[in-house]
Amino acid sequence: MKQGRSIWTLVLDLLITAISAVIFYYIFVVAKVRGAQVVAAAILLLSVVIIAVRTRTKKIKVQNKVKPGSKVVKLVLLSEDGESVKEWYIEGETSVLIGKSSRHGEADIDLSDTPYASLISAQHAVLNKASGKWYIEDIESSSGVGIRKSNQSKAVKLEIEEPSLLEAGDLIYIANTRILVK
Repeated sequence: MKQGRSIWTLVLDLLITAISAVIFYYIFVVAKVRGAQVVAAAILLLSVVIIAVRTRTKKIKVQNKVKPGSKVVKLVLLSEDGESVKEWYIEGETSVLIGKSSRHGEADIDLSDTPYASLISAQHAVLNKASGKWYIEDIESSSGVGIRKSNQSKAVKLEIEEPSLLEAGDLIYIANTRILVK
């Protein structure tokens, strides 16, 4: 899906540039209208600025992404805007419990203060490290666990007690709460 949007963005950028060039050519070469030359130059300059800003923004977003396949060292709780809210370093751990801490037990990744905490089970999911790789498993949670792989556009709901490989760049969904694997 994201690839489709970037292709359409490129087509739109090229279309804006082509239309600007045609207008510029008509005003300067064909019509030779002197007063309109300033307007044409402004339109061309505006087109170039728009394309430059969009290209720069795209480069910044790409730099903030995680390289798939890189070593998993932390989990990042994301806000609804995609901003980092909280981080948990898991390097050196072998098992990490995701859920809500209570007087009955403590979760390694405590989501009790998140907006969707009422939908999160005390023991919602577990991450286990085996052979140097991290796996996530839904441990009979009430609302389920979803994973969106870094190279896919849709999340997939996990089957209970069926481990799924985690890689850097993947997104974990715990009841509308998003956790980025880094």
